[in-house]
Amino acid sequence: MLITIPLVTWFAVSLQLYLAIENRVGSISESVIRFFSYFTILSNTLVAICFTCLLLAPNTTAGKFFSKSSTLAAVTAYIFLVGIGYQLLLRHTWHPEGLQILVDELLHSVIPVLVLIYWFAFAPKDNLKWKYVFTWLIFPAVYLAYMLIRGALSDFYPYPFVRVNELGYGKVLLNCLLIGFGFVLTFVVTIAYGSSRNKIQSK
Repeated sequence: MLITIPLVTWFAVSLQLYLAIENRVGSISESVIRFFSYFTILSNTLVAICFTCLLLAPNTTAGKFFSKSSTLAAVTAYIFLVGIGYQLLLRHTWHPEGLQILVDELLHSVIPVLVLIYWFAFAPKDNLKWKYVFTWLIFPAVYLAYMLIRGALSDFYPYPFVRVNELGYGKVLLNCLLIGFGFVLTFVVTIAYGSSRNKIQSK
């Protein structure tokens, strides 16, 4: 599992980057910027880096950081939200073909499931505190700010529910609040489950 996750994730992210450049409608630089403007890509890249460090450099500063229960729980929550968000909100909005089908399933279905299995079965669950709910929100909050600012400058919004140019700021902010509630709920459930499992194992 520890070998499979980074291999599959790096493969999926790299292939998606290749397809993004191959099918670009603008410059390569703009295609790369847009590629990294997706929460899906950022979260999967985070998974790839996390599990690569756990596999190849567990005793380094980065390895120790990613092996912490709070870090692994946050990474798991992010990629879980990528998966569930795609299934509920985005799967019906497009119909990929060819290699894009493979990449799509890897990034949004296979990798989230693999990471969830790893977290449930192998990840430490000690020292998960309620304050982490707010800490873990920093990443999606910074991403949201970046996405809206760059969208205002470039008129490119990566997801249909944040397209200010079509929906207006009022509707987009409401959508973001609802999604933010989903983040908070996921974080709360993650911490609650992890804490309960840790108490059972420590008895």
